[in-house]
Amino acid sequence: MTPLTISFLIFGYLGILLIVAYITSRKADNESFFVGNKRSPWFIVAFGMIGASLSGVTFISVPGWAGAAQFSYMQMVLGYLVGYIVIIWVLMPVYYKLNLTSIYTYLDNRFGFWSYKTGAIFFLLSRTLGASIRLYLVINVLYISVFKNWHVPFEVTVMILILFVWLYTFKGGIKTIIWTDTIQTFFMLAALGTTVYLISKNLHLDLDGMINTIRESKYSQIFFFDDWKPKSYFFKQFISGIFVAICMTGLDQDLMQKNLSCKNIKDAQKNMFWYSLTFIPINLIFLSLGALLYIFAVQNGIALPKHSDDLYPIIATQGYLGSVVTFMFIIGIISATYPSADSALTSLTTSFTVDILNVKQYPDEKIKRIRLRVHVLFSLLMVAVIMVFRMINNRSVVDAIFTIAGYTYGPLLGLFSFGFLTKYKIRDSKWVLILAIICPVIVFLITSYSKRFLNGYQFSYEHLLLNGFLVFLGFYLLRERNNKCKSKLVLFKKQSL
Repeated sequence: MTPLTISFLIFGYLGILLIVAYITSRKADNESFFVGNKRSPWFIVAFGMIGASLSGVTFISVPGWAGAAQFSYMQMVLGYLVGYIVIIWVLMPVYYKLNLTSIYTYLDNRFGFWSYKTGAIFFLLSRTLGASIRLYLVINVLYISVFKNWHVPFEVTVMILILFVWLYTFKGGIKTIIWTDTIQTFFMLAALGTTVYLISKNLHLDLDGMINTIRESKYSQIFFFDDWKPKSYFFKQFISGIFVAICMTGLDQDLMQKNLSCKNIKDAQKNMFWYSLTFIPINLIFLSLGALLYIFAVQNGIALPKHSDDLYPIIATQGYLGSVVTFMFIIGIISATYPSADSALTSLTTSFTVDILNVKQYPDEKIKRIRLRVHVLFSLLMVAVIMVFRMINNRSVVDAIFTIAGYTYGPLLGLFSFGFLTKYKIRDSKWVLILAIICPVIVFLITSYSKRFLNGYQFSYEHLLLNGFLVFLGFYLLRERNNKCKSKLVLFKKQSL
């Protein structure tokens, strides 16, 4: 498939998204942008969230992970399921009870100004980094496949592709995204299924043969109980998965904003329940694809790339499996990446506008002008982060995302868990922000030297839990000893924007 053909495919696909955006954003206002007027069908939200949460990282990095870490990622996925249960029955009822637009308003109600701003700041940092790194992955593939052949600089490629995200989200926001994400999730899953089918066919395997081949390969081990020191140890992965899900979904404005666009708590919980059930089989299929890619590469004498993230793109785009796989790969990677990018850009705009600029006292027209400027600001910021990450990245992108998340989401875990699990108020001051900065630094030092000083122990992603615990402990030291809230869940009557 020629670069010209691929370019027509890319821009034709993005053109469809712009048409959907135009249709769905008519008569859109600030409420449409922030919470979709609370009219989003729960089943549409649930299906679209699959694409938003999986992203291009899952599409490329998880199959590549099968070579280095086998199917150990499934241990984290099982932990996700437990984390989603906590979100459904603990977090979401509070968010709906308080009628939140930004979930970080809870921290203002619970503790005060500094805690509120600290939570919002760490979300903005977390999501900006996470979304930019996810975008980097797909942009790099498209740059190598298309734009590099036209001598278009990488920087220009980044700006073009982010411009499309901005164009179809700047007006409708969440109201548009729930529909574009649904379309993109469908294409992503279609690309996954088609690729698995065609690579199995090329290996002359029917369904039973494919399952047996994967099971008997060296890539398929899921559970690791033998040695507690390596990163792959079951309880490290499983417990990390629980808290990664709670933080990166339940304490994240991005995915929660979609849930809050449902008309009531029951619809939001149904959405989250059915969405969570899809995670195990879909990730298992992605890892199975990874095993098949490695088996295919070995059988056909294809040199394994230095970076595991490059295996799927190499096999899919260099004609090893034919033009249909190339076609589906390009569609799949765009469909997997843009849902996470568009919802991230919308949630970042929402959080900064509501939480940092505190615009609720302004008239709607002024809020709209501010929101549009913030939308542009975060688009440019994502461009800058992608450029920096390209210069420094030397690891699997999925590994990088979870590692960074452990440092940036840890303070959010500590803040929210102290609010939900204790009745204490705190001495809300700048020390809250200082504490949230110091704790990740301490965790970084501990994880960096753990092998040397902890008898060879390697941290997986449980550094997130350690980070949250240190923040929780710091809050305990900042507590007001004789001033407790009346309820553990602190369901204030105070409403947010």
